[in-house]
Amino acid sequence: MVEIFLKTLPFFGLIALGYWAGRTRFFSEEATAYLTKFVFYFALSAMLFKFSANPSIAEILDWPFIWAYLLGTAAVYGIATLVALIRRRGIAEAAVEAQCAVIGNIGFLGIPMLALLLGEAAIGYVMMMLAVDLIVFGSLIVILITGSRDGRVSLRSLRTVGMGLLRNPMIVSIAVGLTWSALQVPIPGPLNEFVDILGSAATPGALFAVGASLASKSAERVSVAVWLSVCKLALHPAAVAVCALLIFPVAPYGAGVMIAAAALPVAGNIFMIAQHYGVAPQRVSAAILISTVVSVATVPPVIAWVSGF
Repeated sequence: MVEIFLKTLPFFGLIALGYWAGRTRFFSEEATAYLTKFVFYFALSAMLFKFSANPSIAEILDWPFIWAYLLGTAAVYGIATLVALIRRRGIAEAAVEAQCAVIGNIGFLGIPMLALLLGEAAIGYVMMMLAVDLIVFGSLIVILITGSRDGRVSLRSLRTVGMGLLRNPMIVSIAVGLTWSALQVPIPGPLNEFVDILGSAATPGALFAVGASLASKSAERVSVAVWLSVCKLALHPAAVAVCALLIFPVAPYGAGVMIAAAALPVAGNIFMIAQHYGVAPQRVSAAILISTVVSVATVPPVIAWVSGF
């Protein structure tokens, strides 16, 4: 446990460094936005392409794993939605809160951390979770928000979802990598070195960007943010653990990666969605801030536990 905690410290240390830089204005919000864009469109995409292009599709695609993660995530999504509706928050706000309850920082924090702590074999499982998050729940929040405003699901909203997926560099890089792998064409040496160098910038850049972005977050509506943090850091990993260990025949190692990834704090991109549609951005901001701070203490025990798998 102590060893795992010490191994996670450098990751959270980079987040803390980014937070300091943003808080002291050494790194402006504009600088943070451009760093995030670099990581999102270039460094992280290169890392995902490299990992998805090397293994075969058969080594990555695991349907019991996908169904276990989808069912566990949907269960917590449903709980968070129900609680929001009982509080009479409306469909749009309920969708945003449910997104906070189940979508973790897999891309910026999970990929580099889990690859180091659980081994590079974890990347394939993480990519499957990332695909489910982006394709299923990333689409669902847009459909629910636009549908609640229009009174129906329109062709325009579906077109927005489709274009959003096609323009998402994570989806594109994984798809291109898997296609390359399926064609069984070796990656040329210079290209492999290029994506290796570019991808190596993803870990420090992403973690620093996470910290710098937290500097602009506020902790308003703390009670709701605490509830959403509990959902993300406790209920979500517990739900996927039940599905992966008891319901579906998921391999122990894959189940461990799923549980560890589900225990990560609320993803920062939810704030961008909430801000874009004008739906509870301060609530999301507080959930991201609180869950990230608390995860320093909650993530290491989870990783220590699943390491025994």
